[in-house]
Amino acid sequence: MTALARPTHGRMIGGVCAALARRFGTSATTMRVIFLISCLLPGPQFLLYIALWALLPSEDKAKTRAAW
Repeated sequence: MTALARPTHGRMIGGVCAALARRFGTSATTMRVIFLISCLLPGPQFLLYIALWALLPSEDKAKTRAAW
């Protein structure tokens, strides 16, 4: 498994679904569909997406941090 970081290429809005897809070895499209289907269920999906968007580092920042 790879480190959890938002990719700089291949993201649609914030890159959260692309980062989760890369982490768990699925396609980004599959992860986006799973997220959209989960939005039909009650719960804090949008808040979780926004929190992950704010908390996950961007891929280029994660690489510079790993170099330290």
